[in-house]
Amino acid sequence: MNTTGAVELIIPARERDLGGFSVGRVLPFARRRMVGPFIFFDHLGPLQLPAPVPRSFDVRPHPHIGLATVTYLFEGEITHRDSLGIEQVIRPGEVNWMTAGRGISHSERFDGLRERGGRLHALQAWVALPEAHEEDEPAFEHVGRGQLQQVELSGVRIRVIAGAAFGAASRVRTLSRLVYAHLELEAGAALELPAEHAERALYVVEGAVGIGSQDVAVRTMAVLAPESRPLLQARARSTVMLLGGSPLGERHVWWNFVSSRPARIERARSDWSQGRIALPPADREEFIPLPTGV
Repeated sequence: MNTTGAVELIIPARERDLGGFSVGRVLPFARRRMVGPFIFFDHLGPLQLPAPVPRSFDVRPHPHIGLATVTYLFEGEITHRDSLGIEQVIRPGEVNWMTAGRGISHSERFDGLRERGGRLHALQAWVALPEAHEEDEPAFEHVGRGQLQQVELSGVRIRVIAGAAFGAASRVRTLSRLVYAHLELEAGAALELPAEHAERALYVVEGAVGIGSQDVAVRTMAVLAPESRPLLQARARSTVMLLGGSPLGERHVWWNFVSSRPARIERARSDWSQGRIALPPADREEFIPLPTGV
């Protein structure tokens, strides 16, 4: 849906079944594949995992190329294992930033909630890599909640997850100019949104907000018009994510692979099916096979 003023496009989260539970898929969208380098955006939960949490809910080892994944939790706990030998528990307010580069595999398990169950609420995004870095060595970075810079304004708390915004910068190493920030607004609070990034969007996790004259519903992404400086207004206590950055150009996506070159995706398909992308050392008993008929 096109809108007037500061909001260029509204993208609702569409339900996708991942086997065991559903997520809200926001990006890619038919009319907007990317916002800056952000090429994928999923909203998981909030949901109550049963006790014990079935292993069928876990995300088994699977591969990536040409992107960075960023996992951010509001509630719950996820255990990350990857082919670099990293094993890291992620909890609310922390950042797992995994750069796939030329190829990595990882799993996401609910080991910490296995016996007791519990609430889970998270976002997962993919950030496409610049062409010059698509074949970089894979890497992983974990940043604790207390290591993220925060900005306190009137009725607004801003935590900068990656990139820079509102005079704060994240320590997470990124390979292109971008912003990813967690905004918490009290009811009645207002915040002018900066125009420093070429492409920007807001995703409403919880609450009720307006952007200029446009109301934006929960579980909805509002893509902002270039160079606009709209006022974000909280109708109720709200959680909103700001994301965007400089566009990178066309990207091809197939399954978990992202590349500027279709031939590179074909090679990644072959690499995974032939076992040339290693499995996590601590998680080699099972994996997600290459999809067929896609």
